[in-house]
Amino acid sequence: MKSKHARWPVALVLLAMVVNVMAQKQFTLEDLNFGGNNYRNMSPRNRNLTWWGDRLVWLDTDEAVIVDTAKDLDDTTRQVLVSTETVNSCIGADDSVKVYHLNNARFPYPDEPLILVKTKDERLLVDFEKDLTVWRQPCRDEQHADWNATSRAVAFVSNNQLCVTTADGITHRLTTDGSREIVYGQSVHRNEFGITKGTFWSNDGRRLAFYRMDQSMVTDYPQVNTYTPIATCEPDKYPMAGTTSHRVTVGVYDLETQQTTYLATPDADDNGDSPYLTNIAWSPDGNTLYIQELNRDQNHMQLVAYDAATGGRLSTVFEERDDRYVEPLHPITFLPWDAGSFVLQSQRDGYNHLYLCTLDGNNSLTGMRQLTQGEFVVQELVAFNPADKTIIIRSNELSPIQSNLYAVSTDGAGRTLLDNGRGTHRATACSDGSRLCDRYSEPDVPRNIDVINTTTAERHLVFSSPDPWEGYNLPQYNVGTIKAADDSTDLYYRIVLPVDFDPAKRYPTIVYVYGGPHAHMIEAGWHYAARSWDTYMAQKGYIVFTLDSRGSENRGRQFEQATFRRLGQVEAEDQMRGVDYLLSLPYVDGDRLGVHGWSYGGYMTITLMTTYPDVFKVGVAGGPVIDWRWYEVMYGERYMDTPQTNPEGYAQTSLLNKAANLKGKLQIIIGMNDDTVVPQHALQFIDACTEAGTQPDFFVYPGEGHNMMGHKSVHLHERITQYFEDFLKPKTGE
Repeated sequence: MKSKHARWPVALVLLAMVVNVMAQKQFTLEDLNFGGNNYRNMSPRNRNLTWWGDRLVWLDTDEAVIVDTAKDLDDTTRQVLVSTETVNSCIGADDSVKVYHLNNARFPYPDEPLILVKTKDERLLVDFEKDLTVWRQPCRDEQHADWNATSRAVAFVSNNQLCVTTADGITHRLTTDGSREIVYGQSVHRNEFGITKGTFWSNDGRRLAFYRMDQSMVTDYPQVNTYTPIATCEPDKYPMAGTTSHRVTVGVYDLETQQTTYLATPDADDNGDSPYLTNIAWSPDGNTLYIQELNRDQNHMQLVAYDAATGGRLSTVFEERDDRYVEPLHPITFLPWDAGSFVLQSQRDGYNHLYLCTLDGNNSLTGMRQLTQGEFVVQELVAFNPADKTIIIRSNELSPIQSNLYAVSTDGAGRTLLDNGRGTHRATACSDGSRLCDRYSEPDVPRNIDVINTTTAERHLVFSSPDPWEGYNLPQYNVGTIKAADDSTDLYYRIVLPVDFDPAKRYPTIVYVYGGPHAHMIEAGWHYAARSWDTYMAQKGYIVFTLDSRGSENRGRQFEQATFRRLGQVEAEDQMRGVDYLLSLPYVDGDRLGVHGWSYGGYMTITLMTTYPDVFKVGVAGGPVIDWRWYEVMYGERYMDTPQTNPEGYAQTSLLNKAANLKGKLQIIIGMNDDTVVPQHALQFIDACTEAGTQPDFFVYPGEGHNMMGHKSVHLHERITQYFEDFLKPKTGE
């Protein structure tokens, strides 16, 4: 038998372990949530970098600093290009009207020492070598402003009317009938099809293409403002699946003639349906406009050329069809060195790839050659390098959970990896495409910034963020793959194991789910892109598991279209494969499984809880879709067709008839004024539950939309956390 004293070293070791754990700092939601008062300090540091020609510039609030090496970001060695003090001196600004920071400044001319800045009243160009203002333009009351560097004209919306202010400061009002019914110069088709804005300048700035959206025929959804002394109705135009949608046309304004011409786009068909007009692009000479037109069924896309001067239809350049859907997301892009050739992005071979297309003088396609191919997705066309005749892209060729940068040859010579081959990368290019500013992270790298030579692939580090979580007690972040419900497709998962994980214990586990199109949850970035809330819950002793099911992005057409006409079904089957994996782990407590998600993830949360009611004990569903009949036309009909043509699918995917299946504790949370997933969804599910005798909990945020903004997000995540603490609480002694 060992003496009592022989056990002291073990006791001391255990005591040291406890002291070490206690010494580690603990997170709060104020640290981790984006609305928290300490969130900025707990996020990886960054640098606001932009390009002046081929010179990288750091816009450090009050100063613009040239960056060649990491040392240039040091206060003692920085090379200041211009400062707010200099700018304000040049523009003669007093304290009431001046430039307060350079965060949004631009260097629009690669070969000229000019910086574009704004005060609340003016847009100005300052020559920072001569220290004088060379040009100014009024800019008060501009909305959706779109400035062209060549003509120095700006298009904007004011009081619902589309206006253009020319370089000489004269403002022209292009419209007179703008209203909430007739919308000009803004994004249309509810921001689907890659549309993010409503004005498009030709390269030379002579002409402006713009959207006109007539939504007078679209039904109002009756949103209510409860902040007025007597609540008032503030309706949204919301076209639901199977109902009348808005009508979009495209106008072209000529700065020289001051005339507007509308393109002869197709009229509504016999059913009253107009095509979706997407991905507007200009020819290099500014004489032709190209639009990807999509029928309402979204299974036939035509790339159409229009005469910008007359509005006449010139030709159908290219067509693409699919039995399920075609989803154009990227405008064609002309080669800088060849005005007769453009790059088209298409999933026609099953993955989004680049195709080099050649036009004749009549806008007819004379050649089409695939530039990239393979079982990977081109995620972005970043830039061109005219000197090398290469295209810079971002793709997931190396791994479905990575994003890496390549130079693609246009002569068939293949592609060259430009970055380090790890992690997730995002880049911006200098004016001639010869260099990239590459921001990236890896599972153990919060954020680095490299400058890359796109010809030689040489790169050097200019910034590395310190780990903002150093000194905190962290969970374990792991990724892996399991097979989908089809028994053949690999699905990526992330599992976050609790702080001070002990494999001999059994832990409550939360499945965080999204599952819908155009999103992915797992990537090879910092902590494998784990949400901050995952870390917070792991600190509280939970396992958090996330799986990218079929239907999510970046895996190709077949993977994405597996959910066609029956949203939520395949995804739920895949998520249950994830649950099977969890139940195979000895440290997962199968009696304490929870599920949480927002938006599409809210829909999946309720789907899982009502389809597998004996599996999940607790769920929190935020902003959930309940019935796809009440979701918007463009998104809903792409994936589900219309309620009239797919009644079985809509009935099968509706959660109203599953309300009676609810067994576990479910909390539904919405923003009262959600204009994405309108409150009707949650309210009708609650009504169905009252009829069925089931008991969900409900919380609403007055005045909030689809997501809780500002510090209300902290409140929201406190509420979500508390719900799991109350009903999925660790057992005593664990």
